[in-house]
Amino acid sequence: MNSTIKHHLATGLAFSFLIAWYYSLQHFGFFDFATNLMPTDYHGAGLMFGIGLGMAPAFFIWSRFNRWVEKKLDIKGIYIEDSYYDEKTKR
Repeated sequence: MNSTIKHHLATGLAFSFLIAWYYSLQHFGFFDFATNLMPTDYHGAGLMFGIGLGMAPAFFIWSRFNRWVEKKLDIKGIYIEDSYYDEKTKR
């Protein structure tokens, strides 16, 4: 199996992890908790805040996993954030 297929499978696995993380937050009532912190007129904002806050650790884990897989499979590429921070450090 070539590295492209392995990378696609690993990315699919990582995306499945994100979906499972979201549904576990929903199952344990985290979104209801975040929604109920807001006044009735702002329940939608509370839900969006809860989604952002609850999913942030999952996206961090997802990004680290993707970087690890790319390192193991020796996949080369340019990351936009790398070039941005390189320019900042050169100044």
